[in-house]
Amino acid sequence: MFNNIGPLGLILIVVVVLLLFGRGKIASVMGEFGKGITSFKKGMSDAKAEIDEAEVQTAEKARDVTPEKKG
Repeated sequence: MFNNIGPLGLILIVVVVLLLFGRGKIASVMGEFGKGITSFKKGMSDAKAEIDEAEVQTAEKARDVTPEKKG
């Protein structure tokens, strides 16, 4: 369906979107989109930090239950 859209078609789409929404509205939407991406990345790094912390705590609580060799 979109295989036949060339550079002229893309320019026409951009012009129509600008006329419908205005430059200010598009800029604010893109700003919110950027904030969302930043928030997502922060959430992912926080989750990784929590997982790493849980692994450390689990390793500290783990005890060796291997029987000792006599002899």
